[in-house]
Amino acid sequence: MSALDDLPPLREVIRRHGLSARKSLGQNFLLDLNLTARIARAGGPLDGVTVVEIGPGPGGLTRALLATGARRVIAVERDSRAVAALAEIEAHYPGRLTAIPGDALTVDIAPHLDGGPARIVANLPYNISTALLVRWLGTEPWPPWFDMMVLMFQREVAERIVATPGDKQFGRLAVLAGWRTEAKIMFDVAPAAFVPPPKVTSSVVRLIPRASPLPCTRTTLERVTAAAFGQRRKMLRQSLRSLGVDPAPLLAAVGIDPASRAEEIPVEGFVALANALDAVQRLPENAAEAGRCS
Repeated sequence: MSALDDLPPLREVIRRHGLSARKSLGQNFLLDLNLTARIARAGGPLDGVTVVEIGPGPGGLTRALLATGARRVIAVERDSRAVAALAEIEAHYPGRLTAIPGDALTVDIAPHLDGGPARIVANLPYNISTALLVRWLGTEPWPPWFDMMVLMFQREVAERIVATPGDKQFGRLAVLAGWRTEAKIMFDVAPAAFVPPPKVTSSVVRLIPRASPLPCTRTTLERVTAAAFGQRRKMLRQSLRSLGVDPAPLLAAVGIDPASRAEEIPVEGFVALANALDAVQRLPENAAEAGRCS
């Protein structure tokens, strides 16, 4: 393990602050500073960039981000023990680290941003990783406040994010990610790299926001994908009935075979279906029905 700085080793930080990993918080700590530096580098040059990190724990990735040039790191941490440990890093990099106590699912990052380039780089707590990603993919307006996300997930979740039509992992998450970002698995991380080691391999995923995604109402796209993949073994002419409208005209309008199944439809097909649904529900005779389906 190479030293990034002259701060104490992470194992010592963990011992002094009683930072035993808590399963309830989805904690698995990365102690290899070579690996945390590799994750930081996956975010591209960080000079002049504000980085948002979620669940920094004892601060291994935090230190790597600061040592590799991040202008500022905003670290959101729910565990009060870790917040105390981060104070040591904050003292070592004065004015460059802001530790925010709280739940990443509810904390508002906006007041801490200053309008400059921002990026999200994090070893996400497994128990909230998908919820966080969906929240960021739902950012409005779009393009979002971040220019890139470099995030660690369980390998199974990473495969769902980058899946393409025809893959067994292709589903709602892949559609949302593919619609608004270009996603790529950068590298895998073995369980042995963590303390405690998880039972699964992890993967670092890079997501770059698309400047101009296909025009679509996000909430409608979410409804369409929920209906389609909620009954993924059924043909679309059946699964889309849960939308509350006749699927046949929708499918005909966008040229999709009613006998198709959800995993066969590309992202642009789901966007077209969402737009067709919006068009149908804007018709006066469908106003009442549309209200019931919102």
